[in-house]
Amino acid sequence: MLFRSFGASAGPAGVGYYSFDLGAWHIVVLNSSAPVGQGSLQAAWLRADLAASQARCTLAAWHHPRYSSGRHGNADEMRAMWRELYTAGADVVLSGHDHDYERFAPQDADSGLDGDRGVRQFVVGTGGAVPTPFGAVAANSEVRVGGTLGVLKLTLAPGAYSWQFLTPGAGVADAGTGTCH
Repeated sequence: MLFRSFGASAGPAGVGYYSFDLGAWHIVVLNSSAPVGQGSLQAAWLRADLAASQARCTLAAWHHPRYSSGRHGNADEMRAMWRELYTAGADVVLSGHDHDYERFAPQDADSGLDGDRGVRQFVVGTGGAVPTPFGAVAANSEVRVGGTLGVLKLTLAPGAYSWQFLTPGAGVADAGTGTCH
């Protein structure tokens, strides 16, 4: 359905991963439901795509979060993809799957806190499904907002980004800024 709805903008039919440049940012969309291990075609594609990018800032998005305090927990199968992004100096990962909002401090592929080179992840699964409760708090989780719907307003600027998590009742439930590596 995705490919019929968005055509060539969704990448090659049946693959589910693609990239494009948006201003000063390189945007990578991955398919966390396809093979994602170190030896997968998707991992090889990601490595080559990141090596070819000249952008200073990189954002990646996929469905199953590498890290999550939500009901589904960490998606360990995304470790190889995170490692590729970390090695290339990526800045932000967006994911969903858990029906909550969570922001993580910048970290490596093995849950190590890394304020200099780490990748910041946002889990935003608050777009309409019934909110679900959090489980055990994952390492490096900075903010968790549950029990509500909401949207992430992410502003990408040359060399930096800012975010606001907006909810119907509370307004701005989380906000901040970051710089690219």
